[in-house]
Amino acid sequence: MARPWEADPTTGFKKRMGKSPQELELTTDDPDCPDIWELDNGDVAVIGRDLTDSLGTSLPAGVSIGADERLVVIPRSMMVAAKPDIPGV
Repeated sequence: MARPWEADPTTGFKKRMGKSPQELELTTDDPDCPDIWELDNGDVAVIGRDLTDSLGTSLPAGVSIGADERLVVIPRSMMVAAKPDIPGV
């Protein structure tokens, strides 16, 4: 059975949601920064630390991670800074 939603690998990046990791003082100048982006198709891309192997072993009931999915963690301050850019929040 086909899934009702699939990520579109052909879409592009539209705009950052919230502030850059540099503005939030969450990174150095290295390219290993957390970030949140709205994509051209309206979906959202999150760049964070992959904790699938550690947190994925203790998921709450009813939560699962698909074989092609990863559990990604970003700093709370980054999500709070993105709130004004999230529709309906």
